[in-house]
Amino acid sequence: MKKPSLRFKYSVLMTALTTAAYCSGAPAQTSSPNLPDTAAAWAKASRQDINEAYQVTLDNHPGTYDRQNPGFKKHLDQARDNALALADQVKDAATYSAVLNRFNVSIHDGHAGARTTFPASTAPAARWPGFITVWRDKGLYVYAAEAGKPDAGSEVISCDGKPAKQLIADNVFSFKGRSEEAGHWWVYSGELFVDKSNPFITLPKACQFAYQGKTTTHALQWQDQNQVFFNWAKSAYAGEKLALGISEPRKNLLWFAMPTFQPNAEERKTYEDMTQDILEHRERALNADAIVIDLRHNQGGSSAWSRRFAEALWGKDRVSRQMNAYFANTETWWRASQGNTRFILDIAEKFRQENRNDMAAWAKQHGENMQAALEKKELFYVQQTARATDKLAKPVADLPTDPQKLKTPVYVIVAGDCASACLDALDVFTRFDNTTLIGAPSAADSTYMEVRMNPLSSGLASAVIPNKVYVNRPRLAGQVYQPAIVATDLVWSVSSFQKIVENDLVKRK
Repeated sequence: MKKPSLRFKYSVLMTALTTAAYCSGAPAQTSSPNLPDTAAAWAKASRQDINEAYQVTLDNHPGTYDRQNPGFKKHLDQARDNALALADQVKDAATYSAVLNRFNVSIHDGHAGARTTFPASTAPAARWPGFITVWRDKGLYVYAAEAGKPDAGSEVISCDGKPAKQLIADNVFSFKGRSEEAGHWWVYSGELFVDKSNPFITLPKACQFAYQGKTTTHALQWQDQNQVFFNWAKSAYAGEKLALGISEPRKNLLWFAMPTFQPNAEERKTYEDMTQDILEHRERALNADAIVIDLRHNQGGSSAWSRRFAEALWGKDRVSRQMNAYFANTETWWRASQGNTRFILDIAEKFRQENRNDMAAWAKQHGENMQAALEKKELFYVQQTARATDKLAKPVADLPTDPQKLKTPVYVIVAGDCASACLDALDVFTRFDNTTLIGAPSAADSTYMEVRMNPLSSGLASAVIPNKVYVNRPRLAGQVYQPAIVATDLVWSVSSFQKIVENDLVKRK
């Protein structure tokens, strides 16, 4: 990678495209597909789609030839075999989805696999047992419950004689998420008590709960999800979703809510105003007791928003020096397959037609370089980078031209689904020693980025294909950010996090 800014620029580019169903390798899906009308037809479709997704991935995914990840093809082969072993039992949309999920989870890479494209309403309505659970550090707890159910705050000990953690591994992580990533336990464990008609798991019938020193057993009564479920689910594992912007829970405690890095037009204006406010009134941040950056519910988007915010907070040149040093040895390798190359060239033309000339020129440059590599039968186009000097590799702490150094404690709230551009934000924020992460472990990225969705011929799903791989990225594939302070409160409210911040400020005195 030449400069971190190129990475941010391309994130903006791909954010725009992934929301537009713009694909290569097959026509874009513009309407609901014709669904199979018999169990045999569903089973046949699942076998065809698994094999097609496998082959499209093998032919185009950078991981196939990634020397840093020699196990990629083994995982891909295992994913195909695991899914095909279940395919003959597919009979409807729910079982088809379960088999694709089995394919995905076996690859161990969030930027590979296949995603269904038919409406979620095709599958039967999900059910629940009248209570919602959340993972808090090392256990699963009841977050909220209807009358007669286990008390809120109860820990789930076991179900049908099987420990809760083992049951989560069997029923949840066998079909979703990656159990080796600490953050995914916070995100997905609660789905143990959500029935999505997966026929390959056994639903719990009776569970043991511990609460205030007593252990009780409750027989589960599965029922259709209702409005109560949806109301609780909105704030269960990560708390309320704040509107993007600045607030001040008390004087001199600045709270910056950033629930998305994929903002709409109104939110983009808010980001711009928020960043400008820091630049024009930086003394407010310098004199604050603490600054909180709230990333709850943020699953990524464009890295540009966090980068600009950080530049305003710490100083543009400071951030650039730190990031240049951090990525000093990082390179970007573009997988020069026919499908990937056509995709990038098509992007260039799309942006040219939209008069977005800077993006068009940039995409055209990389597409043509990929085409040249393809014609020479080379597997990758390696983006040329200017090697960092010793000065860049060892960032200068401060320069006379830098703005006043920010010494205010900065607390970043992280949830278990923080991934992609959200992790890029942590890369930036944690370059500075006044930053403390609080909350949960983050999710993790592979080194494969900038995905395109390649529709499968059935119209029921699309294969997930990244176009590039980062080589020598300092944050390793699968590496999570661990919080310095774990938030174990059942309810992740602003007040609960404010209490964490206030207690830590007292300890600093």
